[in-house]
Order: sequence, then structure tokens, then C-alpha cells
Amino acid sequence: MDSTAITTGQRIKAIIGGSIGNLVEWYDWYAYAAFAIYFSHSFFPDSDLNAQLMNTAGIFAVGFLMRPIGGWLFGSIADKIGRKKAMTLSVLLMSFGSLLIALTPTYQSIGILAPLLLLLARLLQGLSVGGEYGVSATYLSEMATQDRRGFYSSFQYVTLIGGQLIALGIQLILQKLLLTEAQLEEWGWRIPFVIGALLSIIALYLRANLHETEAFENKKTVSEKKKGTVKELLKHPKALLTVVGLTLGGTLAFYTYTTYMQKFLVNTVHLTKEESTLVSFISLFIFACLQPVFGGLSDKIGRRPLLLGFGILGTLCTVPLLTALSATTSIWTAFFLIMAALIIVSGYTSINAVVKAELFPSEIRALGVGLPYAITVAVFGGTAEYIALWFKKIGSEEYFYWYITGCILFSLIVYVGMKDTKKTSTLDKD
Repeated sequence: MDSTAITTGQRIKAIIGGSIGNLVEWYDWYAYAAFAIYFSHSFFPDSDLNAQLMNTAGIFAVGFLMRPIGGWLFGSIADKIGRKKAMTLSVLLMSFGSLLIALTPTYQSIGILAPLLLLLARLLQGLSVGGEYGVSATYLSEMATQDRRGFYSSFQYVTLIGGQLIALGIQLILQKLLLTEAQLEEWGWRIPFVIGALLSIIALYLRANLHETEAFENKKTVSEKKKGTVKELLKHPKALLTVVGLTLGGTLAFYTYTTYMQKFLVNTVHLTKEESTLVSFISLFIFACLQPVFGGLSDKIGRRPLLLGFGILGTLCTVPLLTALSATTSIWTAFFLIMAALIIVSGYTSINAVVKAELFPSEIRALGVGLPYAITVAVFGGTAEYIALWFKKIGSEEYFYWYITGCILFSLIVYVGMKDTKKTSTLDKD
């Protein structure tokens, strides 16, 4: 691809437009996780907090099951008719899911219909966010110059984490400044879902005005039968298996230290809801700032050293970190332990998008990045909370720590055996 054909201004606009849409999608997705501790009783009439959280975590996991379908659907759309159109459609679907959660009456009002509508909303959101990852990863990677791909694509996780930060930030404002705990549990939890639906309008405008990538435009002459089809994708089995293997440990670690961590701090460490939200917010903010640093580093030294660093440190440190965290009573000790874990995870999160994009040719890139990733995340990331809570319920929470360690070790074996995609990138052929 001729790197001079797209101006610097257009590249910056691409990062902002692609990333802000991504941020809104992930805000909507994480608002559910952040506010589950307040709305779980509205949909499940069980007096046991752990049981209510398991039910809401179960629906969170079911939402993940739609992600492979989203990865396939939106990946195919992106490879056939364009990255821009696929990203615009995905953000529309996410906003509808958020609005449905905001407006659904409680179990006390409509009975079993309440959790069913909640389930429907999460299925729609799962479909949307399943498509979002592959398409935005492809878009950001293709819009980057050859020497800045790691840096550019790292903004996917900046905004992915940023979505969670906004959800937690709104939660902090509601907790500390605007509402009592009783008000939050009664009706205040609906506010973030209304905000999510409104933010989607802004993202929709930005995405409608994006510049399409040259990598897509240059392959317009390629036969339609070769664009975005599973049949064509299956001709790249090694790349497919590599995506699954390199994602497995990273996604489980990521969801453990981000999405699940707030509940872990309340349920296991016994911090207050406000303290756990504050610790999560500060650690995630620093985590987001680290992504471009690690992404830029990969442009200089390669992708593989960062993946190996995550694999080795994740395998050795997960059990000691989580064991120490479960035993602490100090909010600051909890913060530093979580921060240490997130620094380790950054070796994966900052570059996993560009590594996957560098494995596939442009006519199946969005599908190749999105579908195997979505399947892996559905199985391992989406079930992380539920498995963790189940181990806690049976009194063997430490087994979950070993489960994470085993998955990271599996990914480490993949990292050891794979080539550095910076040096073998298919993006160079576009």
C-alpha cells in the first residue's frame, strides 16, 4: 500500500473516529458489568448476593456466545462491502441493546419477562461487540504506516479500556455525588444505559464520515467469492489456530483483572463498593495509558518479545498475585497488586490486534481477525466471571488462579512457536 496516499490528517481522523466508536461500544458492554452489583436484584428475586451475581454473570457469559456470530457477520460485511460500513452498523446495534436494558421493567413488575428482555439485550450487544473487534482492529492496522502499526492499533485497547473507565467514572459520580445506594439500586442503575444509547449517536456520526482503507479499496477487483467467506478463511488454518492460541490466555487474564476484578474486590477482598470502584478506575486509567507505550515499543523491537514477556510473567506470577490480593485488607496493597498484573497483561493487550491483522490477507482480514478471536473470547473470556464465582461458591477459589495460569501457559507455548509478525506481515503486501 502506498503510505503517502493517505494524509497524516486522515490517519489521525481514522484513529479518532475508529477509536471513539470502539469506546462507545465497549462502554455499553462494560456498563452492564460495572452496574451488575446494583441491578442484579431487579431481575433475579434471590436474596443471596452471590447467587444474584452468578445469574447476571451467566447472562454476561451468554452475551459472549453471540460474539462468534457477530465476528462472522460483521467480518464478512467488512471484507465484502467495507470496514467503514461494518463499523457503522455495529454501533447502531449496540445502542439499541443499551436502550432496551435502560427501559426494561423489573422482575417485580413483569415477572419472568424481565430477565428474558435483559437476555435479549445482551444477545444484541454480544452480536455487535463480536463484530466490532475484528473490524476496528483491521481498520486501525490498515490505516497505519508500516513503522507505526503497533502504536496505532494499541488505541483499540485504549478505547476498550476507556469504555470501562467511563462506565466506572459515571458510577463514581453517581455513588459519591448524586445518588444514595438505595436510589442506585432502585432506579439509578438505568442512567448509564441511557447515556450509552445517546453516546452512540455521536459515534454514528463520526463513523459515517470515516475514510475507507486503501487495503480494502485495492482489493475491489478480487472475486466476491474470495471476500469474507469462511471457505476462503479455512485455507489459512495455521493463522486461525495462531489467533486462538495467542488469545486464550490473554483474554482470560484481561477479563479477570478488569471486568471481574470489581466484584472480586467486593466479594473476596471485602472492600466497599465505592472503594472497589475507585481502585478499578485508577488502575484501569494507568493501564489505558500504557497501551500506546507498549504498542510503540513493539514497532521497535517486534511483537514476539512482548508476547513472550506476558506469557512467562503471567505463568509465574498469576497465583502469587491473586493469592496475595485475596488476603490483603489494604486498599493500596490491592491497587499495587492489580497494577502489577495489568502491566504484565499489557504485553498482550497492546499488540494482539495488530498481530492478528498481520496474519491474514486483506480480502479475509476482518473475518480472520474477528471470528477465531470471538470464539476464543466467548469460551474463555466470557465465562471467566462465572467460573470464578462458581469456584468461590464451592469454597475453592484458588483453583481459579491455577485455571488462569494454565491458560496463559498454553498461550506461551504458542508464542514460543510463532514467528514475529512484524517481520512477516501480510499488511506489507497490500
